[in-house]
Amino acid sequence: MEDVARAAKLTTVLAERLTAQLLAGRPARDPIEVTRRLLAVQGQDPRGARLAVRARSSDLTAADVDRALNEGSLLITWVNRGTLHLLASEDYPWLHALTTPPLFTGSARRLAGEGLTPGAVERGVKAIERALASAGPLTRAQLREHIDAAAVRTEGQVLGELLMLASLQGIIVRGPVIDSQHAYVLVRDWLGVSPPVDRDRALAELARRYLAGHGPAEDRDLARWAGLPLRDARAALSSIARELGERPDGLVELAGSAGPPQPPPRACSARSIRCCSGGARARSCSEFRLAAGSGGGLSRSGAARAGARHLQLLLAERHRVPGVQLASAAGLALAVHQGRGLRQKSLGLAAAVDQAGELEQLSEPDRLPADGHLSNHCANVASGLRGRVRRAHG
Repeated sequence: MEDVARAAKLTTVLAERLTAQLLAGRPARDPIEVTRRLLAVQGQDPRGARLAVRARSSDLTAADVDRALNEGSLLITWVNRGTLHLLASEDYPWLHALTTPPLFTGSARRLAGEGLTPGAVERGVKAIERALASAGPLTRAQLREHIDAAAVRTEGQVLGELLMLASLQGIIVRGPVIDSQHAYVLVRDWLGVSPPVDRDRALAELARRYLAGHGPAEDRDLARWAGLPLRDARAALSSIARELGERPDGLVELAGSAGPPQPPPRACSARSIRCCSGGARARSCSEFRLAAGSGGGLSRSGAARAGARHLQLLLAERHRVPGVQLASAAGLALAVHQGRGLRQKSLGLAAAVDQAGELEQLSEPDRLPADGHLSNHCANVASGLRGRVRRAHG
């Protein structure tokens, strides 16, 4: 009965988060709606950012995202946790001001580790600014030439670190797409000059927007997602306390911010699992920790452990928890896809047989039509589980 209660809680939280993230219910109409809802979309992989928009919308293509970038409605830059994110241009001033200060120390350490002196770093950043002022927008390759001309080396990780530092300093962002390459622009040219940001108001807006697009959640979820100290996350939530609704599971949500959660999709893709679970940790449902670590997606070892345990739990009650077992199987297969594989030692033989059957169902062509490679991984994991059972029985 305890497992049944846990599974029911997992189902509720999953449905609420899928709905908040536009992975269930009415799809968004344009890329800007998706980005505003999520506040910041992981953008390290340009294709991944576009797929995140597609998964939450209908009839949109990569060209629609590129059009919004070219028009200046969207941009990509380093914020939250020091990774590239897609965000609405209107949210850039306050989110950048709030989340980038903790990132300077790491930036300086990495540049020093690459052998650059403070003077060389300053020359490199100034070369970026001068080049964009006179000839921007410019691609990464074009900016490399200008930095080389300033007698600052760019091999290894140096170029990326200099571009990141210029972004952290509020000088540049990634703006339009030129010949399939994302180009950099000066913030002052692309967005204009913004007024000073009130930090308390920015913290309140962060809490409000995070819960609208990722809730229900807790303070640690917000801190991890934004890359801020826990004290800042708690201050942010406290500042909108009157807007929050109480929950018996200890999580918080915006009061009356949305209707009832929609049921999970029939078959969730790996990217849906990654987006819905990233940065979210249900304190009252400790098994549902598909997001381990501080990143915005699944860490590899965390995904393997959590995927195995979560799928075990749901398979035990698979007839009573409809619509979730395939999502867990997809999350588990994602762990394999990310290169760490399934920690089979933690699974009993009976569970291995059940999981093999579940993954074999997921590998059928009509179950994940847009993820043929993922289906193949599901089939491979299933085969490995069957082999483990055969070897155990001698």
